Amino acid sequence: MARVRSGSAKSDSRRPVWLTRNLFAISWVSLLQDAASEMLYPLMPIFLNSVLGAPAAIVGAIEGAAEGAMSLTKLASNWINRWMPRKAMVAFGYGGAAIGKIIIAMAAAWPVVMIGRVVDRLGKGLRSAARDAILVHGVDAGDRGKVIGFHRTSDTLGAVIGPALALALLSIFDGNLRSVLWVAVIPALLSTAAVFFIKDQDHANRKRPKVVSKAAKPATQLAPKLQLLIWMLAIFSLANFPDALILLHLSQEGFAVTEVVGLYLLFNIAYATMSFPFGLLADRMKPQHVYAIGLLCFSIAYAGFAITTDKTFAALLVIVYGGFAAANDVVGKSWVSRIAQDNQQLLVQSRLQGLSGLGLLFAGIWAGLAWNVGAGFGTIPLLISAAFGLVAAAVIARTKLGQVV
Repeated sequence: MARVRSGSAKSDSRRPVWLTRNLFAISWVSLLQDAASEMLYPLMPIFLNSVLGAPAAIVGAIEGAAEGAMSLTKLASNWINRWMPRKAMVAFGYGGAAIGKIIIAMAAAWPVVMIGRVVDRLGKGLRSAARDAILVHGVDAGDRGKVIGFHRTSDTLGAVIGPALALALLSIFDGNLRSVLWVAVIPALLSTAAVFFIKDQDHANRKRPKVVSKAAKPATQLAPKLQLLIWMLAIFSLANFPDALILLHLSQEGFAVTEVVGLYLLFNIAYATMSFPFGLLADRMKPQHVYAIGLLCFSIAYAGFAITTDKTFAALLVIVYGGFAAANDVVGKSWVSRIAQDNQQLLVQSRLQGLSGLGLLFAGIWAGLAWNVGAGFGTIPLLISAAFGLVAAAVIARTKLGQVV
């Protein structure tokens, strides 16, 4: 039976203890921001390639630079939190993302898009670890998979709304990509305003004298097994190149702009649908087994994209790829969260997300440079990553790092 909150209010007495009001507030903030980001994201590689004349290597470099900036900011999150409360980090992060989208909408050349994309991702880097630390604050370790899964479902519902709006707006604006980019600024600004409803005790906790038990590790000292787990998950990201290159591959294989956006919408529907179930499984099963399932989905999708030109089969692969995204994001975050101590939640999320993002930076660079090797259209990078994913699945499924440390 689900645990419930004590209290006189009927709504509170029926709410599972992990379903906090902060979870609802943060989920709405993320939904709005993702609607903005995902309205822009599937159009950007086509905008860069077709409108601004940037080749695949530049698309990969832009995404790599953006991911690198985001990753370094995430890695610095614990240090930034010494001077800035977590809620302020979240607010400035969402505000920065809105400014980045304005810059992209104004861009007349690809270097300006790079600036806008880096500003956008710097905002994401500033907010992400702090937001996830607020999410799990006061939540039992055994419920964190559900909490992160619920949040990712809401976040990805925004990613469903975004491409759907993009498709409708492309029709309204007669295929004008720049007009759609400007509309994407609106939900980004609304998301920044909605941060007001998030409550965090971080500022109050700074004023209280800290009582640390003898058994507790310092906030900056992670257990060796936890550090090894973070590195293991981060190393895989070297094979997981930015999704912008997947969208470019589909475009080069003959999908029209609206079809690429439609496939991205399908991906996000699959991602949103599977996020909470994967989080629930991570709470009930060994997380390494659930994560390995996600890696198998990754390998199947990447290998399939490399060898097929059939549109129906490509659509099925997009759904499979959504399963990987759900497992990678939800299970990875909840796995490290549940084995870290309460005073290490911001640090552990910043390490995992920052190092994984740096892996994406290098993945975007090498995949972009190798894009036209062999048959072209990214076939060789896709096959290399698919093989790496199979090896990673076998290694992670057998790891013993799922224990509380």
